[in-house]
Amino acid sequence: MIPQKKYFRIMLGSKSMYADECFSGGFIGCDWLEDIDLSGKFPDDWHAFNHQFIPVYLEKNPGKSRVAAGLACGMLHTICKGIKNNDIVLSPNGKGAYYVGEIISDYSYVPGGILPHRRTVRWLSHLIDRSEMSQPMQRSTGSVGTVSEITKYAEEIENLIAGKVPPPVIVTDPSVEDPLVFAMEKHLEDFLARNWAATELGKTHDIFSEDGEIVGQQFPTDTGPIDILAISKDKRELLVVELKKGRASDFVVGQIQRYMGYVLDELADPEQTVSGAIIAIDDDLRLRRALRVTSNIKFFRYQVNFKLISERKE
Repeated sequence: MIPQKKYFRIMLGSKSMYADECFSGGFIGCDWLEDIDLSGKFPDDWHAFNHQFIPVYLEKNPGKSRVAAGLACGMLHTICKGIKNNDIVLSPNGKGAYYVGEIISDYSYVPGGILPHRRTVRWLSHLIDRSEMSQPMQRSTGSVGTVSEITKYAEEIENLIAGKVPPPVIVTDPSVEDPLVFAMEKHLEDFLARNWAATELGKTHDIFSEDGEIVGQQFPTDTGPIDILAISKDKRELLVVELKKGRASDFVVGQIQRYMGYVLDELADPEQTVSGAIIAIDDDLRLRRALRVTSNIKFFRYQVNFKLISERKE
């Protein structure tokens, strides 16, 4: 039985630079809006927090975009309010393993300290080695960004905490029609991100990055993570990219429209437009029919080239 508590991967500073200090001090934290005591300022609804503090963030960080501000404020709310007492956090220590702990306090502010917006953590003595994790969990815990929810791996995490070798974890998705294509396109997402500049989309758009770090892959929203969030080179258009991943056509179209609505409402500047791109392994009549009545979502088909090279020596 999977417990009701939730599980999160939390980065403790850039490249886990504060992980050891947080472990010895018994806390996690973050440093956006580091000079503001936010005690009593976290509503239950993170949208309300974002609407109040995105302008504050932009005022304090001139030159930053609303995308960067929305991401920062959203993760700030998650760490300080969204994560509940008794939830479990995993934090990479920068050495191939993860500290594991239980949240045991509400928000506190430590002015002048590292990661001043804090939650107290009861860290366990047992570390989880990354090599012990399943491949899907490795991808989820290795995602970019400070915060990612990994509750779907609760059973695997509890087994790892207990020192058990977990059985293979199969995370099912009712929207998936073709599991084989789903598995292949999960790897395609990483390949696409690494080789973005060589793609057709890469000629006109860049994956959204912040301070030189890509944050546009698995970009968090209130209805799930966007596969890739990109921005046009002239900064006038935000592009939501979704891989079909073997899912039903109607589901993918509805999902990308929800993501685009989120980006338009929460992230885009008034002068920016939002468009979408769906990428699939093969032609899809149902998908094309659904997109016939939309003018701002394009369909792309990709090809995989497979070649055998003889290693026979003469």
